[in-house]
Amino acid sequence: MAAAGREEEEAGVGAGVGAAGGSGGGGGGGSMREELSNLSFEELQELQSKVGLKVYNQMVCDSGKEQRKERRQSLKKDRPMEMSSKQPVPFLRRPVAVKKGMLRDPRFDDLSGDYNPEIFDKTYAFINDIRNKEKELIKRKLRKVKKPKSKQQLEYVLRRMTEQDKAQDQKRQQRERLNQFKQEQRQRVQQGSKPYFLKKSEIKTMELADRYQALKRDGKLESFLGRKRKRNATKDRQKLPGRRAR
Repeated sequence: MAAAGREEEEAGVGAGVGAAGGSGGGGGGGSMREELSNLSFEELQELQSKVGLKVYNQMVCDSGKEQRKERRQSLKKDRPMEMSSKQPVPFLRRPVAVKKGMLRDPRFDDLSGDYNPEIFDKTYAFINDIRNKEKELIKRKLRKVKKPKSKQQLEYVLRRMTEQDKAQDQKRQQRERLNQFKQEQRQRVQQGSKPYFLKKSEIKTMELADRYQALKRDGKLESFLGRKRKRNATKDRQKLPGRRAR
């Protein structure tokens, strides 16, 4: 009698699982979950009574695990990591990787190329035209302005712009002289002679000669030499043995 009852119970379990799985028994957890969701409460109670509580709970748990697995797979990979509030956060937790943008300074980056003053002057030659227009505008304002403070400020700006233009002209002349010297050395190499390379002291002497010629041409050589003699005399007096260093 016991063996017959066990056989009937196993047959009922097989029938209940087959009814829950539907015709597509090989569909897996997804088809079983769909079948269970379509059943009414009475049909679920009847299925539970047929297959037994243990088998029914296993069916429901398997379907829930499949659902959670699919939900985890559907989430994006770069989402932040979820931490349980019931467990303390580990001290050596690995932070989420964040991509940082690369900052690039064109002054020190090889991608910007090498600095060539001649190409730079040709590319930004329009700036000199703008500066000349600004200088003419300041000169016109100086003729009209009457306030001493405003006049002093305009004179300072005009003097500063003039000095900057002179310094640029001197640098340009020095580059032209060096380029001319290099060209002469190239011609010597083509003729079979050895090239001569200027030393820093010789380049400095050439710069001083250019400055001397510019001061002489502008009529400011005597005032420049007078200021230089005065500075040298002050330094000599400070170096005297009987004078205290301040």
